[in-house]
Amino acid sequence: MDALLAPLAANRVSEPLPISAAALLANPTEYRGRILADHLLAPADLPTFDNSQMDGYAVSWFDLVTASPDDPVRVTIADQIAAGDGATTLLPGTAAPIMTGAPVPPGADAIVPIEQALPPHFQPAAPGNTDEGESDPRADAPGTPTVSFIEPVTPGTFIRRAGSDVSTGDVLLTAGSVLGPAQLGVITGTGLTEVDVLRRIRVLLVSTGHEIRDAGTTLAAGQIFDSNSISLSLALVDAGCEVTAVPCRSDDADALLSILSAHAAEVDLIITIGGVSAGAREVVRDALGPLGVDFVKVAMQPGGPQGLGVATIPLSPATPTASRPAFTSTPDAAPPSEATTTIAPATPSLSTPTKTSAPDAAPPSEATAAISPATPSLSTPTETPAPDAAPPSEATAAISPATPSLSTPTETPAPDARTELGATTTLPVLCLPGNPVSALVSFEMFVRHALRKLALLEPNDRIREVAMIASAADSPSGTYQVRRGFVGDDGTVALIGGPSSHLLHSYASSNALVHIPADVEHLDAGDPVMVWRIDD
Repeated sequence: MDALLAPLAANRVSEPLPISAAALLANPTEYRGRILADHLLAPADLPTFDNSQMDGYAVSWFDLVTASPDDPVRVTIADQIAAGDGATTLLPGTAAPIMTGAPVPPGADAIVPIEQALPPHFQPAAPGNTDEGESDPRADAPGTPTVSFIEPVTPGTFIRRAGSDVSTGDVLLTAGSVLGPAQLGVITGTGLTEVDVLRRIRVLLVSTGHEIRDAGTTLAAGQIFDSNSISLSLALVDAGCEVTAVPCRSDDADALLSILSAHAAEVDLIITIGGVSAGAREVVRDALGPLGVDFVKVAMQPGGPQGLGVATIPLSPATPTASRPAFTSTPDAAPPSEATTTIAPATPSLSTPTKTSAPDAAPPSEATAAISPATPSLSTPTETPAPDAAPPSEATAAISPATPSLSTPTETPAPDARTELGATTTLPVLCLPGNPVSALVSFEMFVRHALRKLALLEPNDRIREVAMIASAADSPSGTYQVRRGFVGDDGTVALIGGPSSHLLHSYASSNALVHIPADVEHLDAGDPVMVWRIDD
């Protein structure tokens, strides 16, 4: 998996991301988990001016140098300064009421919190300090508001200095930073309106099957609702990808190839679901086998049949090449080539069965393989790949999440950007089994870690912990079994549902994947098992 996907990191490009409240509110998912492409230098100081850290009085420390409880210093109250106000010069012998965040006026060098003043609350401003900062003879008149202080103050007290957070030219954020609330806040705080981010890895997700239909449509005999497109699209978004989902509602290889040809120029990776087993109508195997994709049987339950490789895809002459993928809903009767929806681990294998052993539950990538998926290089797409897959859990590279509504189309491709007749593109292809639990488990075991690592998202892996199994369980000899379970507060894990690959409800009711190694045939209640938490 690492050799298959690593070139995606080397070819990753950046794109501008506007930074504004309006843009963020219009499409918040466009900002989630974005990765900064380059070091970002601060264009301004933060704070941009000296300001008050407290509600209180702006004073000159020299005026209060003799203050004590026995001999308070009394000064005249100057004009109040609120956040957002300009500040006039503070005259000697005066104190200006000042609010948190307001600029410290010239002539002031300390802030005394309101609680330390006498009286400990704000009063009307003195008539003796005008907007021009000129002394008014009425300042000493009877009834002029004053405030007293009972202790000296150190210069700089409760003043937030300009540049104390970051200075102009400092590295504001480093390349590879994930843009979250705080990061977007500090970018906006310096006045920046655009930054360069890494483009998300763009994935074409094709759920296959003559029987699949969109939820909300009327099913004919033998038809089912397509849950895989939704489940895997969101799983890919969580892994840092941008997804174009196009169901292929046909078991004809040409129909699938038509979909791939129409969208291959817009994406970096193709993932198919279904059509990879040994049946009479395996559309993915039939279409992609001749293009160089290898199909194998992995010793894992669920998720045995898998495929991967590098395929050279002929591009449709009408394929747009200068746009990002769009995500539109698919009419039930649309031909497969027109059905488009866009949402912006370890390698198990056969091993020799043994007697029951201590289940430290090493991931399947550590099991020995009779047959393992190949990991061909992207530079040799036409060669037969060597059958010695490197474990995908070691993949090191980078991928493209926007999640627009399934019913809302996004960008319309530029009409003048078309591919030439006979053009092709070479893409990595991953082929997952079609049963819903098999597809999700396969994604967790083989794909999620590698994509998140490529996307520079942390953590790459699910949280892994050891739990005590709540009841006895059997597992097939020589097969790495991944069961669904629920980890309780007492540290035990109860298996949810059976091992069958169609039991999606049991997956939805679980908070962990329970790993039973290939050499473990039986577990007693209380035996330790490795679990991967899926509730994060």
